[in-house]
Formats: sequence, C-alpha cells, structure tokens
Amino acid sequence: MSSTTIVVLDGDQTGQELLAESLRVLDPAVTRVPLLFEHFDLSLESRRATRNQVVLDAAARLRECGFGIKAATITPEKAGDAGSPNAILREAIDGKVILRVGRRLPNVRPVAGVYSPIAVVRMAVDDAYGAKEWREGSGLDEIAYRTEKITRGTCHAVAEFAFRYAERTRAKVFGGPKFTVSPTYEGMLKEELDAAALRHPGVPYEPQLIDATYALLLVKAGEALVIPALNRDGDCLSDLVLQMFGSIAGSESMILAFDEGFNVKTVVAEAPHGTAPGLFGKNVANPLAMILAGAGLLTYVGTPEAERASRAIYESALEAIYDGVATADLGHHTGTTEFTDEVIGRVSKKLEVWGSL
Repeated sequence: MSSTTIVVLDGDQTGQELLAESLRVLDPAVTRVPLLFEHFDLSLESRRATRNQVVLDAAARLRECGFGIKAATITPEKAGDAGSPNAILREAIDGKVILRVGRRLPNVRPVAGVYSPIAVVRMAVDDAYGAKEWREGSGLDEIAYRTEKITRGTCHAVAEFAFRYAERTRAKVFGGPKFTVSPTYEGMLKEELDAAALRHPGVPYEPQLIDATYALLLVKAGEALVIPALNRDGDCLSDLVLQMFGSIAGSESMILAFDEGFNVKTVVAEAPHGTAPGLFGKNVANPLAMILAGAGLLTYVGTPEAERASRAIYESALEAIYDGVATADLGHHTGTTEFTDEVIGRVSKKLEVWGSL
C-alpha cells in the first residue's frame, strides 16, 4: 500500500504545540493509514529569515502532494514585516474556499439553543484582504481609501461548493452578501449563488442579506445551514458561528483548491484559532480543533483506511468530551497531552474492534 505525503506547516507558540498533538493522533501506528510527514518551518523567525520563501516552498510542495496540515502562526502587526503566511499560502495554492463547520459538543451548552450544524463557506482570497490602502489629506479632512476586488471564478467556486456541500449534508443554503447596497461588487456573488441554485434544484435555498443573516441565526437553531460569504464577512461570521456552539475549539478549518472539474485538488487543514501565547508551555490548551483538523484532512485522502480512521478520530474526540475528559475551556481539568492520550487510546480501540467485525 502506497503512502500519502502530508505537508506539515510548523508554526508558533501554542499553535505548534497543538499541531504536535494532532500529529500524535495521525501517527500511522495509531490510525493504520500509511502517511509520510514532510515539515516546513513557518514560524515567524523562519519566515523573517527567508523573507517568506519558506512559505512559497511549502505552497509548491502542497500543490504537488495535495494534502497539508498547518499550525497557527503569528502575523506581525508592523507593515513591511513577514505578514500573514495564510494569505500567501491561499494565493499560492489557488485556494478558493475556507470551510468551517459549527457543531454541537457533548455536554457543552450552546448559545441560543443551536443544535444543527452550521457550515460557513468563506471566500479564501481577495475582498478586503490584500486590498490596496492609502490616505490623503490631513487633520479632520484626512481621507482613507481602500480598493478591493473579487473575481467571477472565486464567486463561482464559493457558490458551487456551498450547494454541493449542502446537497451532501442535507442542509439549506442560507444567507449571502449585501447585494442591495453593492449590486456590482457583492452582487457578483449573489448572481453565482442564484445560478448554482438552478443547477441544484433539490437543495433548499434561502438568500438573505448579510446583516439579516446574523440576526436570523438566532432563530434558525433547528436547521442545518450552509452559509456562503465574502472573505471579510466569512471571517467574522465563522468566529460567531463557532462560538455559538460553545467553543471555537470545536471545529476544524479547511482551505480548499479545486481542479477544472471542481474536484478538491489541494486541502490544508488547520485550527480556526490563533497561537494563544498566554497558554504557551502550560499544557492546558485545548487540542480538539487541531485533532479534528487531522480527522478532516483524512476524509480527503480517499482510501477506506483513511475514512475509517477519520471517523474513529471524530468519534473518539467527541466521546471523550461526553465522558468528561476535556480541557478547562470546556469546564473540566484535563491537560493537553492527557486529552490527546485519551483520544489515541479510543481510536486504537475502535479500529481494533472494527477490524474484528
């Protein structure tokens, strides 16, 4: 059986610690999936030293291998510094979509009674990110400008993936951009959503303006939803949606690039949270999101062994939480490595039992 190469994008602070926990779970000795791990150092020091060449090298290898898992990284605030490796990676691998799914965590009380999954399908490039900015004038007459762009191709990718994902998960496509205020710019995404709805007539479709989307989320608790969004809107929306389920640590984040047939050709899995410097080195941070990122990545490998391992990881992590084995942010006292140990033990048990059946 041939091995699948996973490009590992090492990061900073607690982000790197949690990536290491995820890799412990993905170890072939645990998952029984033949995986090879190829590391690239995307820490701030490495990015500064190479002037981000290491990010471009990692992206090139991602395009070749198709699979990656990334630690959270520091984005320095100062202009002219190393900047965000996420933006560079997304552009370099032609990533079009970021998928984040809010889901119930056992024995964790959600906000507003939500219990069905809510998936945010966010535009991965363009919009407010990477826009040209400048200022003119001075004093109270100073004016700030920003030029943004989106492309028809990226809007098409967001719309088509949203409807395919909703079709697969039996969900409703809900929400959309503020196309009434911006019919030319934001209206482009609305046009592609309407066209995708015609291609997928079996998928329920309820377009809403982005402000109404936020408000109506509080009363849509019983429905499984897929929400397509512009880059900036999706960034804010996904943080809200994940927290509605009680913790941002309960979901993985997937960056997806597609071939001409709209099949996923490159996927990078990561946690939706940052580097949490205040938790660094204390063995208290929650590794759940990074562990789920590994499980999510395996679903794209496409082999029966990877599918089984992915399900075993998802079930084991959530069952552990149900049994009260969870970190402090979820109301318990389990340490980082202790939680991972628990998940590994459960995965091994499941795969052994399933194999005998």
